[in-house]
Amino acid sequence: MRTFAVNNIFTSMFNPALKKKYTYTKYFKLIIVSLVIGFLAALLAVTLKHMTEHYEEILFHRSKHQTLYLLIFPFIGLSLIYILRQYLFKKKENKGIKEVFESSATGKNLPSYKIPSHFINGLLTVSFGGSTGIEVSTVVSTAAIGSLAQEKEKIFRKYKTELICAGITAGLTALFCSPLAGLLFAYEVIAKKASRVFLVTNILAAAIAFAFIMLIDEKPLFPLNITQWNLYALPYFILLGIICGLNSIYLTKCVMFFKKQFAKISGHYYKIVIAAAVLSSLLLLFPQLYGDGYHAMKESLVTANTFTLTLPHIMLFIALLLFKPVITSITLSAGGDGGVFAPSLFIGAFLGLLFATILNTYFNAGVIPLNFMVIGMAAMLSASIHAPFTALFLVCALINDYTLFLPILTGTLVAKYSAKAIYPYTVYSLAPAK
Repeated sequence: MRTFAVNNIFTSMFNPALKKKYTYTKYFKLIIVSLVIGFLAALLAVTLKHMTEHYEEILFHRSKHQTLYLLIFPFIGLSLIYILRQYLFKKKENKGIKEVFESSATGKNLPSYKIPSHFINGLLTVSFGGSTGIEVSTVVSTAAIGSLAQEKEKIFRKYKTELICAGITAGLTALFCSPLAGLLFAYEVIAKKASRVFLVTNILAAAIAFAFIMLIDEKPLFPLNITQWNLYALPYFILLGIICGLNSIYLTKCVMFFKKQFAKISGHYYKIVIAAAVLSSLLLLFPQLYGDGYHAMKESLVTANTFTLTLPHIMLFIALLLFKPVITSITLSAGGDGGVFAPSLFIGAFLGLLFATILNTYFNAGVIPLNFMVIGMAAMLSASIHAPFTALFLVCALINDYTLFLPILTGTLVAKYSAKAIYPYTVYSLAPAK
């Protein structure tokens, strides 16, 4: 029997016809599974996006008219996540995107329960005011779709990373209406290399996801009409990139610090009570920090170019920039599901607006504040996840405009390398030994 198997292997190796047939079969199956993963991941991402938008809007609207809700929403959200984890999701905490890294680097697969776990927990976290976004929830749950698919056929098992990335690519394509952002994130952050199989599987997954969102007429999150940018503002774009790089380090350090402090608290009940108390207090003072913060960003993007800076506005912006990393870190440390995509976009937008209006008000620079908000969003995201090209195409897709392509590229590269030169870690990296 063993001799027969060995003979078959040698026959396959030295018979060009059999080798060609094997290659054809392999790629045919990879094409089919990539399309299936792409569709399922896109469906999951769009569903999570719209459900979260719907319930976040309803609950935030309630809290604006009755502040008592702000005192109880964070507690309800974190408590529900804990209860579901204890009684439905095998008492295992979600580690976020590190689970994807671990699965790609080892033989360990992402369990199937990670799909509903991250979906539900991401929805609950953001809807009830947890100051993060659903992007990482989408990444992990769609990665689990890819991991589950590679378990179904022996031929797929050597391509686990590629199929996990296909799920992520499709999920982010659907979430941000940008195939390039999805592909580049999977390459820059997860795979870090591009083989032929990676390109085939991920391009197909991105294509089917993009076709799906085109079919349902999915709209960009912040559609804008950018008319121009001025060459004389280029030094200011570079300076903004450096400032975003420094702020990304503050965000990363905050997440690491609060996770370490919350790990010292023995009872999860106490973690929830402490976190809910801090979240409620900050949300009462600064409702802009509720959930993903996109509602506040939309309002500011509309009025950016007519905005008049005053001392109270400066104080408000400084408070938002100071407390957003804190409230995000506490949300994640207490069991909330999410990551730094939405917080980075939020911080970058308000940092860009503050920087531009200070330049215009006190230095008569004549810059366009809206442009600085957009560049700040991309630069901050690039510095936070060390993925400049992902940030570039993601933000261009979010606003549905590529007029600022070169300034955004400048900002993202400067931000990433400024941050990396000072502190070479991101929240996705393992914390350095101390």
